[in-house]
Amino acid sequence: MTQPVTLTIAGSDSSGGAGIQADHKTFAAHGCYGASVITALTAQNTVGVRGVHAAPPAFVRAQLDAVTDDLRVAACKTGMLVDKDTIDAVCDGLESALERRSFPVVVDPVLISKSGHALLKDDAVDVLRARLSPLATLVTPNLPEAARLVGFDVVTRDDAVRAGRALIVAGARAALIKGGHGSGGDAIDVLVLGDGVVEVRSTRQMTRHTHGTGCTLSAAITARLARGDGLADAVRGAVAWVQVAIATAPGLGEGHGPLNHLHRA
Repeated sequence: MTQPVTLTIAGSDSSGGAGIQADHKTFAAHGCYGASVITALTAQNTVGVRGVHAAPPAFVRAQLDAVTDDLRVAACKTGMLVDKDTIDAVCDGLESALERRSFPVVVDPVLISKSGHALLKDDAVDVLRARLSPLATLVTPNLPEAARLVGFDVVTRDDAVRAGRALIVAGARAALIKGGHGSGGDAIDVLVLGDGVVEVRSTRQMTRHTHGTGCTLSAAITARLARGDGLADAVRGAVAWVQVAIATAPGLGEGHGPLNHLHRA
């Protein structure tokens, strides 16, 4: 059986737990062939980000054109996009590719690292919302990211629903407001669709091994969409898969350790 082609547009994590590296491991674990557009190199580990070296926007676009001109992309995700010029380059490339053939786009609005390092410049947030959201099949912000995108605090379930609806008004087809930054015994992810709301509940795991969780979840959703799952089923399956990846984390590093992306193997 031909492997579906999944594309990630994101930054590189030198420690392997997040970004392009996490995406490719997740794609492979789901039986997909991964292609990539690298927006930036990062010098980081489980303790923190030491530096970021952004790729020129024109070269980001060149990578995107090279992949989509040749490979039949079944689904795509975006992660770290650095700045507004990079977002414009990505949007230009995606618009061109989507005119030729439609495929789902999952937007993980990576604004800040687990260790607190800013990964998207402040003046780029509006561009992400205005240009990238309308291309998104699904936007997957955590609670702080959702608050930045919609301009109000997102704490409760009702806040999450309101934020999801605001992102749909901005152009996204659906929004998954992730509850990992919340409190309580359950982590509640709220999937807001154009015609309803789906809650996905998971037992909150008290662990430091959560590096790259958002990247991994969005990559798992992307892979499941590429394999033909409907949106709600893709989200439910991806959340369950990530829960096992957290529970079986290899225990690496002195800070926020990576997940076990190969738990199926």
